[in-house]
Amino acid sequence: MWTQIDTHISQVTGEKFQSQQRRSVGGGCINQGYAVSNGEITYFVKLNQASQVAMFEAEALGLEQMIATASIRIPKPICWGTADNSSYIILEWLELSSGNSNSSLRDAPRWQEMGRKLAAMHKASSSQGFGWKINNTIGSTPQINTWTADWTEFYIKHRLGYQFQLARRRGGNFPQQDKLLAAIPELLANHQVQPSLVHGDLWGGNAGCTASGEPVIFDPATYFADREVDIAMTELFGGFPAAFYKGYNEVFPLDAGYEQRKTLYNLYHILNHFNLFGGSYNSQANRMIDQILR
Repeated sequence: MWTQIDTHISQVTGEKFQSQQRRSVGGGCINQGYAVSNGEITYFVKLNQASQVAMFEAEALGLEQMIATASIRIPKPICWGTADNSSYIILEWLELSSGNSNSSLRDAPRWQEMGRKLAAMHKASSSQGFGWKINNTIGSTPQINTWTADWTEFYIKHRLGYQFQLARRRGGNFPQQDKLLAAIPELLANHQVQPSLVHGDLWGGNAGCTASGEPVIFDPATYFADREVDIAMTELFGGFPAAFYKGYNEVFPLDAGYEQRKTLYNLYHILNHFNLFGGSYNSQANRMIDQILR
């Protein structure tokens, strides 16, 4: 497998690459991750089952689209494919500061700069509406990105509605599901949304800072959406510091009513966590639904 990966890197880059060192690094909950080096150049390699190659292709296309905005630092995809029984994606290696995002970006200026740069990326729009050119994944869950002109329709059908369908198959119990879906048009009625290119999975584990101090985001679930879906998710699982939101609002101020909409948007991720991991996420989702419907 590794020989095939080395050959693919050599073909794409035009420079012979033969890995001499491979060490396991964090690849998230879904994939295995490796730092692979020939002694001079290092790449980040993510592995999964061969059947998951489409997930890596979608990730690469999402990274390329975010890079094209020339806004925030994104690891460059080199190539992807299958070898033996595995699928893989090869990415530019970015040396991140030690620790998690909360420690590596602790100082306010870097968090503020991340906010500014994300806001610049969110200004990239689409004339095709909400969605994306292909379906991708949120974690390992399929994420449906069928182009839709209306954001409310898109969010009901392809985000919450789809997650509720999956949750029912998993045995989830959400008594107020139908009432919530029926209420969404009113909840979003006064919110004028323009399609923004979003990361789609922007929690603290998918953001960091390079050793030189440059903010970087990675592991996306890219699509065109209400930009608030990214901002809302930054408040899940520990949250980002106040400096991040200050920087964001300097460039692209949030609209009135965001505080009311963020729970609705974060419900998507909690339902997805139930579908991935089960457990207490069912009760957490129900508490969020109760809060939204008050």
